[in-house]
Amino acid sequence: MIKRMLLVATLLAPLAAQATTGYFQHGYGIKAKAMGGVGIALPQDALAAASNPAGIAWIGNRIDVGADWFTPDRGAEIAGSLNPAANGTYDGNDTASFLIPEFGYNRVISPSLTFGVAVYGNGGMNTDYKDNPFAKYGLGSGNAGVDLMQLFIAPTLAWKSGNHSFGASLNLAYQRFKAEGIQGFAGFSASPGNVSNNGYDDSTGFGVRLGWTGQVSPAVTLGATYQTKTKMGKFDKYSGLFANQGEFDIPENYGAGIAFKASPKLTVAADVLRINYGDIPAVGNPVDCFFLGACQLGSTDGPGFGWQNTTVYKIGVAWALKPDMTLRAGYVTLKQPIPASQTFFNILAPGVVEDHLTLGLTMEMSRTSELTFMYMHAFEKEVNGSGSIPAGFAGGEANLRMSQDSLGVAYGWRY
Repeated sequence: MIKRMLLVATLLAPLAAQATTGYFQHGYGIKAKAMGGVGIALPQDALAAASNPAGIAWIGNRIDVGADWFTPDRGAEIAGSLNPAANGTYDGNDTASFLIPEFGYNRVISPSLTFGVAVYGNGGMNTDYKDNPFAKYGLGSGNAGVDLMQLFIAPTLAWKSGNHSFGASLNLAYQRFKAEGIQGFAGFSASPGNVSNNGYDDSTGFGVRLGWTGQVSPAVTLGATYQTKTKMGKFDKYSGLFANQGEFDIPENYGAGIAFKASPKLTVAADVLRINYGDIPAVGNPVDCFFLGACQLGSTDGPGFGWQNTTVYKIGVAWALKPDMTLRAGYVTLKQPIPASQTFFNILAPGVVEDHLTLGLTMEMSRTSELTFMYMHAFEKEVNGSGSIPAGFAGGEANLRMSQDSLGVAYGWRY
């Protein structure tokens, strides 16, 4: 069964591209996604390890299979440029929607030991501008955009003792990327042939996620989790775009959560998660030195996209309306990671949404099976540039916008 799930996930992985909390998903598992992504202290299905590996000790034997249909609306505006051809709005939605699959398998080996495997899209970003804004500066031609996806396969062990559990996941990571329509930046690169229009490149790597879950009272459960930086192989085809000759690691993140059983029918949960985007040079290094001619794209510790570290706050509720139906809702908020001075290059990656509303329900189909549905809306957010386009590029400002919707469904089987 595990081999089949991993094979299917690998085949579906190229369909996944998403960006909600920066370029990470707002949650993992359709149940968690329907509750604002909470999961550090509230394990609910076999995807629990993606939020906190200690959680799999509490969910029993089960298999979960799901998919999320994700539709972002992203775009940009250039205003005030001395190059009048550049001024205007740009629609980045020539590719409109994406499928995000997920799989989870959980097996109780003994009262104290549980094994599981979670397979899920960790994050991603896609833009596709038919009207290429960089072409107005002679920096590209054809459609412009990027396509990044990241997939995790996480074999997990959890040990339970009394009201506490501890878990560890080995995050086996796969990512792929392409950039197109920015050929003109080759003149500013340490590797001019490896900037744009080289098709897809991929890389693999690994990291570790650790976690603890503790039921500190009959009504209160706490959780904490830490994920190391996931060290990835380099994107050789884009060694002239990303800092450190194509390096693109996945950032460290960590968080804590609480779940409160307010009544037999009502559960309330909240998570706080820190994502250290700024510690990854390809993502976090500002582009300023590039515009000043002091560094080149792709160089050692060279320019990136200027993203900052961010903290994500999540809250969710579950209400057992009937014995066979549970309603879910949640809210997610964060300070988007792109500074106003870094918006020009981030026309390619406008991950600026901040506030998300989620809804969902779970229906028991039989004693051993269930269906869960989820809807998420990320409200439109605009970030106006400030000093974002230097005088050497005719000045003006690049303004970014994004909103998102997604629909998800999952089937869970308890065995």
